[in-house]
Amino acid sequence: MANYDASSTNKSKRSVRSYVDLDLDFTRHPVTNDVVKIEDVEAVKRSVKNLVNTQFYERPFHPELGCGVRDMLFENFTPMTGIFIRRKIEEVLTNFEPRANVTSIGVNEQPDRNGIDIVVNFYVLNLPNPVSVTTTLQRIR
Repeated sequence: MANYDASSTNKSKRSVRSYVDLDLDFTRHPVTNDVVKIEDVEAVKRSVKNLVNTQFYERPFHPELGCGVRDMLFENFTPMTGIFIRRKIEEVLTNFEPRANVTSIGVNEQPDRNGIDIVVNFYVLNLPNPVSVTTTLQRIR
């Protein structure tokens, strides 16, 4: 028991924590017939992407959880639109994702396609490599 170390169960040699979430595709594990788990960097990437795509009042019992970026899709594209979107994403990640240290947020507005490309660069706590998440938001109405 004295030789047990939390980092021995994690894939990274530097990390002392393991981040585990459910796979939202609900794929079945072939051996255990349980829902497959995603771990470490993939879990944090999925969480960041979900937070960016979540609207206020969308999650039951947590009306404060949301980004509100989709509301900005129906505004006129101006230079200030990118700044507002960047601030909203930074605020939601700072408040609700403590596992990620955000380094930069890139917003590429594409008014001809009625969409916005968002790139979030961050470091996962206790891991040395930078991580990038890209998502595209489009108007469909």
